[in-house]
Amino acid sequence: MNNFLEALKNKFTDSDLYNDVSGRVHLDEADSPDYPRVVYSIISAPKEKTFTEQYVNVLLQVSLYSAKSAGTTIMTTMYNHLVALLDEGTLDITGYTLVWMREENLVPMSEKLTTPLPDGSTGLLGWHVDFEIRLSKA
Repeated sequence: MNNFLEALKNKFTDSDLYNDVSGRVHLDEADSPDYPRVVYSIISAPKEKTFTEQYVNVLLQVSLYSAKSAGTTIMTTMYNHLVALLDEGTLDITGYTLVWMREENLVPMSEKLTTPLPDGSTGLLGWHVDFEIRLSKA
């Protein structure tokens, strides 16, 4: 999985999505209270074997976050850039061949926080986007 995560990190770096969030793209959890930001995580990665091939099916969740006070335009922009970057996209992974990478679903949410955000607001928007990724062991 390390090679996959490294390839994904490289894919995010200097993309439109990366620029949307001023480089605040984090694996598993954010190390900064600033918004907007992106947090991505592997949800599952079971292996599947056939007689001649070995696959890894990865469910990746990419969460887009922004202060509600910023409005939905930034969320829509981030989402569009994420889909353009990953859905049916390419990924160079050492030791694996990408079979497919496709968006599975989008779950939007809105949350009222008890601790104010850096801009003083307490509303948070989060759009959680799942991608199904199938890798073939090279």
